[in-house]
Amino acid sequence: MHAYYADHFVLPLPSGHRFPMAKYARLRERLAAELPGLCMGEALPASNGELALAHTPAYIEAVASGSLSAAAQREIGFPWSPAMAERARRSVGATLLACRAAMGGAGLAANLAGGTHHAYADKGSGFCVFNDFAVASRLMQTEHARTQRARGPLRVAIVDLDVHQGNGTARIFAHDDSVFTLSLHGAKNFPFRKEPSDLDVELPDGCDDAAYLEALERALEELDRRFEPGLVLYLAGADPHEGDRLGRLKLSFDGLEARDRRVMDWAWRKRIPLAFAMGGGYGHDMEATVQVQVNTYRTALQYHQRWRAVTPAPATGATPTRWHNAAA
Repeated sequence: MHAYYADHFVLPLPSGHRFPMAKYARLRERLAAELPGLCMGEALPASNGELALAHTPAYIEAVASGSLSAAAQREIGFPWSPAMAERARRSVGATLLACRAAMGGAGLAANLAGGTHHAYADKGSGFCVFNDFAVASRLMQTEHARTQRARGPLRVAIVDLDVHQGNGTARIFAHDDSVFTLSLHGAKNFPFRKEPSDLDVELPDGCDDAAYLEALERALEELDRRFEPGLVLYLAGADPHEGDRLGRLKLSFDGLEARDRRVMDWAWRKRIPLAFAMGGGYGHDMEATVQVQVNTYRTALQYHQRWRAVTPAPATGATPTRWHNAAA
């Protein structure tokens, strides 16, 4: 299974900054040691033209040139530097490569970072500079139209299971019926002014494994009723874990692994290519965050090895939590 990284572009952050930059190199180190079935490659930078599929030219130029205002940098949460600009491009590029691998027959592929769902078309936010899932959705649709026009337009489902709502993604695709945005997130967590996704499921503080998995099951059923994707982009955030400093939910390692397995099984049964990214993870113990992500990759490898080989059986369902934009 192919996975792409850009962790060698390290942001020069102030001492005490809460963004866990070291987790990306640590994740790659663990994956190389423990999962030999992974084929890891360096991400290429997304081009201006690729970024412009989801971002305004003025914003792309501001990031490239370092002319972001002080307020814009504060909203992103990173001071501008050449490394910041390059890493942002490569984080998008890693998701583009993962999508191409998944769509090209691999079935599953991944970005060791990515999931930068707080970035809007014209600004960044919440440690997100460019929105990799938005750029990837639009680029995959463009490439599909060019090479497989006879099969109709490519429809993309974004399954966002970071603990924080995917507000930037929701806004970018607010009027785009070809992309379905699903976000399962903490009701009282950042961002405090949320954007309406196609389907938002708000979870209470302290939500545990059983309640979370029940809500996820119901959300996937709702997605099934309303949308038929040809590509799934999965944001497998580690921050719902009970040890996360910013998460406020109470999922265990086993609960998060069951979450990953449910999403990957749902896509595999339908033979839908799936590309995933890591999203957030801010554990009191960084190794716990990395362990959640290693578990995601271990599960993905199992599905990568079998998703094309075994005939799927129909899926089963359950019941939900708090819903927005559910079908009547």
